Amino acid sequence: MKINYKTPEEYLDKIPLDRRNSFEMLRNVILDNLPKGFSETINYGMIGYVVPFSIYPDGYQADPKKPLPFVNIASQKNYFALHHLGLYANKNLLDWFVNEYPKFSKTKLDMGKGCVRFKDPNKIPLELIGKLIRKVSVSEWISIYESTLKKK
Repeated sequence: MKINYKTPEEYLDKIPLDRRNSFEMLRNVILDNLPKGFSETINYGMIGYVVPFSIYPDGYQADPKKPLPFVNIASQKNYFALHHLGLYANKNLLDWFVNEYPKFSKTKLDMGKGCVRFKDPNKIPLELIGKLIRKVSVSEWISIYESTLKKK
């Protein structure tokens, strides 16, 4: 059953108490490091960080009624997920992250194309996540998106 959350706070309220503090720490490190221009919202049923329509009126090509997504975070049954579209779209950023990860975590990197999974909520490399979030400005993200992901 999918729940349609209206606000990030409503999303947080539904996370089990034994995991909520760790998820809030992940959210806070993103908010503390998020470049100016991105905004926090609910996006695809998760907490999302997007380029608002006021900056990028075209929206997301897969669904132009939605703002351009950048990062989403989710509390899944067995892990936390960090969906970072910049890792998916920019090989240099992906290579940097993969090389840096062992410097910040003793756990094995569990990653898909742009999704990083954290099975132990107490072992999220928050300092690395902060550095990752700071690496891409809104204008850089729009440029990466338009050159690599947007359908021509």
